[in-house]
Amino acid sequence: MTIYSIEVRRRKRMIKNNRVIGIIGIRSDMANWNADFTGRPKTDTRGNIFGSDKALKYSLRKYWNDIGEKVLFFKSYTLQKGKLQPKELNERYEELFGGKVNDKTDSEEIIKKLFSTIDVMNFGATFAVSKQNISITGTVQIGQGMNKYNESEVMTHGILSPFRNSNKDEADSSTLGRQVISEEVHYFYPFTVNPQNYKNYTELIDDFEGYTKHAYELFKEGSLVGATALNTCSKAGCENEFALFIEFKEGSKSYLPSLDKYVSFEKGEEKNLIDITKIKNILEEGNILDEVDGIEIYYNPYTTDLKNDIETAKVYNIFTREIVK
Repeated sequence: MTIYSIEVRRRKRMIKNNRVIGIIGIRSDMANWNADFTGRPKTDTRGNIFGSDKALKYSLRKYWNDIGEKVLFFKSYTLQKGKLQPKELNERYEELFGGKVNDKTDSEEIIKKLFSTIDVMNFGATFAVSKQNISITGTVQIGQGMNKYNESEVMTHGILSPFRNSNKDEADSSTLGRQVISEEVHYFYPFTVNPQNYKNYTELIDDFEGYTKHAYELFKEGSLVGATALNTCSKAGCENEFALFIEFKEGSKSYLPSLDKYVSFEKGEEKNLIDITKIKNILEEGNILDEVDGIEIYYNPYTTDLKNDIETAKVYNIFTREIVK
């Protein structure tokens, strides 16, 4: 066993006990980050564009799967009677762990295996298979990502297929499709990391000590590159453009509201502007900064200026990870 593999195994056992709160920013240019069932970008009842937490979680799961981590809630396929079909949850469980769940399977064994996957360790799970009804509230909770750019426009483009559809009257012609994209959208997702969500399981499950630092590091890394790494047709043009991580000291009793509401975005001629000065005001009230262990900010300095008055924050280029002065 190499020194590197020993270090990785050691870090996987290290437990993270302190809470984290922050924001993840996603930029979508001539793309469709999160569509509804009509194919258009999701909107609320007032017509404001937003991205669901599921879209962001998918980008993290895809990234984790691509780097070889064990991911439970990720689509995989099987051939049934010669047809390609998505696997059922129990089939996915069997794919990862070598055996299906049945009426006699011990719940503790299932929970141990669920926590061995990186997505369940971070996001929790609802696992209802063969009379097993297991619900795990995840350490990482992600809210809805609201668009902060009010001038976003949605466009629909016709697509000509190279094939005809013999089921239609115009069978002599090739078929038409459509692609719906947004010209420019800037999503800001609030998130929290609360390791205490797993306290009950540490008391019930043998050898389970809780949320690990390794799991948090993978969540953090996915939050910085997951969207950028996606290569699907609709996601080409989507990228991570901002992230804020505020780590509280272990045992801190201070809590903050969802911080995305205190971020503003302005479109500029050469560079855009992300303004987080309101967050500084929140941190200074009640001496909350005394409860904070560290603050990290990541953004794209090539396209964006950052207005930030938090003097203790470390600011990084989200792509190079170099400190931005």
